[in-house]
Amino acid sequence: MKCEIIENRLIVWNIEDSRKLFSSGYYGKPIGIPKPKPEEINVPLILDLIEGLYLLENKKISIYCNKKKVTMDTMIEICKKEYHEFDKKYLVYKNFRDKGYIINPGIKFGCDFAVYEKGPGIDHAPFLIQVYNRSDFISSTAIVLAGRLATTVRKQFILAIPKGKDKVDFLALDWWKA
Repeated sequence: MKCEIIENRLIVWNIEDSRKLFSSGYYGKPIGIPKPKPEEINVPLILDLIEGLYLLENKKISIYCNKKKVTMDTMIEICKKEYHEFDKKYLVYKNFRDKGYIINPGIKFGCDFAVYEKGPGIDHAPFLIQVYNRSDFISSTAIVLAGRLATTVRKQFILAIPKGKDKVDFLALDWWKA
């Protein structure tokens, strides 16, 4: 499946490829369809750069920029320019995807990722993920803000802390009412 880099997104122009890619793991967002069902996709698909790198790494897509094929190394460099702490965020993204979860950008929740067990439109994302470094200071105010946000939208807030090049530790926060 061919994708084209346009600014900081990837576009799958072929409609049949868009439908297949979305159906195979809820990759991307069909243009102009807020809550798509796979059979309704009749428009190009927009992929986030992290998704695109994951799909490229797993040989599910090929990426082009100005009609030239983009290599893994070039795609990693593009991602590093776009994302703060890209290596850590990609490790977390890959960790969840490899375990079969659906993982989307969490910008609308004020975090790095929203994680679904089945997929958007099928279930609600039960987890909000924020990626931290092991050395990051996390204030009690930040913990309370994260907890309030997560409980307001009925989700569990998880701190993802990469450890080395291929391991991630997780700290899940649960909130109790007294």
